[in-house]
Amino acid sequence: MKVTTKEITEALLARLWAKYLERVSYAREYQRLVIEKGGSVVNDHIAFRTLNTHTGEQPEGIKAIRHILTCLDYTPAEKYEFKKKKLKAVHFVHPDPMMPKIFVSQLEVDNFPEWAQQIMKSAVKDTPYLLSDRSIELLATLKEKGELPRLAGESLVEDLAQYFRRPWKTPRKDDILKINDVSQYAAWVLLHGNAVNHFTAFINYQNVPEWPDLETTCAGLSEAGIPMKEALEGEKGGKLQQSATLAVKEEVEVKGEDGIEKMPWTYAYYELAERGLVIENGEEKLFSGFLGEQARHLFDMTRTREN
Repeated sequence: MKVTTKEITEALLARLWAKYLERVSYAREYQRLVIEKGGSVVNDHIAFRTLNTHTGEQPEGIKAIRHILTCLDYTPAEKYEFKKKKLKAVHFVHPDPMMPKIFVSQLEVDNFPEWAQQIMKSAVKDTPYLLSDRSIELLATLKEKGELPRLAGESLVEDLAQYFRRPWKTPRKDDILKINDVSQYAAWVLLHGNAVNHFTAFINYQNVPEWPDLETTCAGLSEAGIPMKEALEGEKGGKLQQSATLAVKEEVEVKGEDGIEKMPWTYAYYELAERGLVIENGEEKLFSGFLGEQARHLFDMTRTREN
């Protein structure tokens, strides 16, 4: 019995979604409400954050995620640059348009002051590579043949799922507080590493009659007690309109003066996106890209007054 690349990809994304739901109560509540109303939970895209610097045995920056995606039939679609935030990004697409897009960004570490570079580089320089040699072989086989024996496929999904966490050692508390002053994005990555930054509801396929669009969905979620971003990004009827819940906070482990301790920090928000129709090659279809200005604002959803 064989499993295809798509089946393996779907199994991996399901594992990442389940882990994300455990950590993000607002996403769990969205899912509960939508299902209760007879609707569908479909994700538009998944986002990851990375650091573009030497990360030990793990590929640096966007490559840390890309080298896995390209074995799972994902291909790069468009590049983005956010100069003020010192970020670059790529979004990846799957041949099946109903599979979530994947948006991977990287922080340009060398564009920061020397002291900040040293903190970031020192924290990640000894990173181990979290995939086994066997999984690397299986990924190569999958890329070449498009299928694996079922047991090998299940083993690969298990190993890939555990890749999406923080791969480097517990960061120092002082380093996190210092680096947060110049980049909350950097502090977030040092704490959460390869973990999913956010999933995004695809409002176009939500199928909840009383929530026909992004605006009514956000109002409904707010009424249900979910804290929401104050304003919607993008124009109603435009190519892309987005919003998000606020980010949940977690007790994260950091290295203090007396050993490992915990402190509260943001983890993830749940984003929501409604896509408009555009004409491509004479055909009417949903806009499939991202708008830089909107993405720039949404990066700030992991910032809070405390951090």
